[in-house]
Amino acid sequence: MQLVEVYASVTDAAGEPVTGLKQGDFVVTEDGQPQEITAFAAGEFPLAVAVGVDRSFSMAGEKLATAKSATQSFLRLLRPADRSMIVAISNEADVIAPLSTDRAAQIRAVDQLDAWSTTALHDAIVRALDRLAAEQGRQALIVFSDGMDRYSEHQPAAVLERARRSNALVYPIAFGKTRPPLLAELAVLTGGRSFVLKDARELESTLGTIARELRHQYLLGYAPARPIVAGEREWRSIRVTLRSSRPGVRVRARDGYSTE
Repeated sequence: MQLVEVYASVTDAAGEPVTGLKQGDFVVTEDGQPQEITAFAAGEFPLAVAVGVDRSFSMAGEKLATAKSATQSFLRLLRPADRSMIVAISNEADVIAPLSTDRAAQIRAVDQLDAWSTTALHDAIVRALDRLAAEQGRQALIVFSDGMDRYSEHQPAAVLERARRSNALVYPIAFGKTRPPLLAELAVLTGGRSFVLKDARELESTLGTIARELRHQYLLGYAPARPIVAGEREWRSIRVTLRSSRPGVRVRARDGYSTE
């Protein structure tokens, strides 16, 4: 049986996770056609998460120190079985701590980060998604930067296309007054969430919000009413909603998948 799996986050007006929902509370449509949900789970699922840390020269000083401290706090919030990795973003995307459960090694790697070069943000996102692609189960990418991309090989369209083929939820965090359009698009199409922080000191609380959200999600599985044809590549849109509207409650999930 062909089974499509979708992870959904449900948050209230304050942005906190909504728990206790049942299978019957959800409606899933594919290309506008209702689907029968045949698999459902709620709660904490195994997680593989990549954290991208901007270490470019523009982050030197207090911003980088705050980013390092917040990243270390986030790592401590993960469950023991969760696997995490750290990607240092400069003119290259360097995996300074590979995907593992060794939180102590990852915390040490973050502690050794210093400011270097420019910001190849697009390349870092693609590299992290490539690394997560081979993993089973739930995946997430958290990436924060204080500036626009500079000198990446990958253009925005290529980054979005890579994200569409990924199962990872992307949580971009931008420092400053504006959010690059690409970051907002990444969050929407993958079912993640984007943030704009005017002060880097808000980062730790923001990462705490993301950690709580990742602990409380819903897995919805269905066999497409229109069967997938082997070898045929097409994009199918997905929409997840609740049967009854609730004031301030928002449902987020990836917006579709490729059949290839």
